Amino acid sequence: MENLNEKTLSKEQIYSGKVIDLYIEEVELPNKKIGKREIVKHPGAVAVLAVTKEGKMLMVEQFRKPLEKTIIEIPAGKLEKGEDPLECAKRELLEETGFACESMESIGSFYTSPGFADELIHLYYTNTLSKQGDQMTDEDEFLNVLEISVDEAKELMKEEKIHDAKTAYSVMYMELNRALKK
Repeated sequence: MENLNEKTLSKEQIYSGKVIDLYIEEVELPNKKIGKREIVKHPGAVAVLAVTKEGKMLMVEQFRKPLEKTIIEIPAGKLEKGEDPLECAKRELLEETGFACESMESIGSFYTSPGFADELIHLYYTNTLSKQGDQMTDEDEFLNVLEISVDEAKELMKEEKIHDAKTAYSVMYMELNRALKK
């Protein structure tokens, strides 16, 4: 089996922002040649597959500037430095939807774009929701809260209104669970 590791020779931070940091790394490739890597460092995030008593998924509709369009997503947010992912998931659910939950369980985690970024999303599931009040979004965050069935979500995926990996993963998780119950 061939060694596929790359050795970092130098690392330069070229941007430090509110959400990401960007680095250029010079690396020695497995064949001993030199290459460059552009790497986005991200503190990680959480996402919540929150299901109502009626079996509908809580989602938020939000304009995404990099896409120049509005998409529908499960509630999610960035981890603060040192924050426990489970606590972050509970906070984000409450802030974005106005719902809290009695319990929440991890259903996995995944890297969003491992070719250039280290962002790891922790995905949680809950079906123990209770309405606590209004959303408590950040001052630059504008969301519409929606309740969407699995069948509606699958249609929204075809229409590219649900068009991100964490939400598509969650819809397929729901579909798989539904199929296993038959």
